[in-house]
Amino acid sequence: MNIEEFRAYCISKKGATESFPFDDVTLVFKVMNKMFALLNLDESRTANLKCDPEWAIELREKYADIIPGYHMSKIHWNTLLLDGYLPSNLIYQLIDHSYDLVIQKLTKKQKEELSNL
Repeated sequence: MNIEEFRAYCISKKGATESFPFDDVTLVFKVMNKMFALLNLDESRTANLKCDPEWAIELREKYADIIPGYHMSKIHWNTLLLDGYLPSNLIYQLIDHSYDLVIQKLTKKQKEELSNL
């Protein structure tokens, strides 16, 4: 999957926004001001996504291109190497999972605001 496809899918999520809060090469995707994905636009071509801790371990054991989250909580975040051999459908599934994890933690008021967008 290329970075343009990754970006387009993230920004298509309901309420998703994108910004460069850290530097000019790390594109951050948020929903209701909570991060669900980071995309490195530099030569590393990696992405960070939230993940259920148990599933994160399974994914890391199964795929060499999924490693503990770089500069993130190693328990709750994975780094995906986008230039590797990960199937696009798996990457889409992991973006959905990350987004859903963030949505689940929103307050009732935030969930109502999101549903009204």
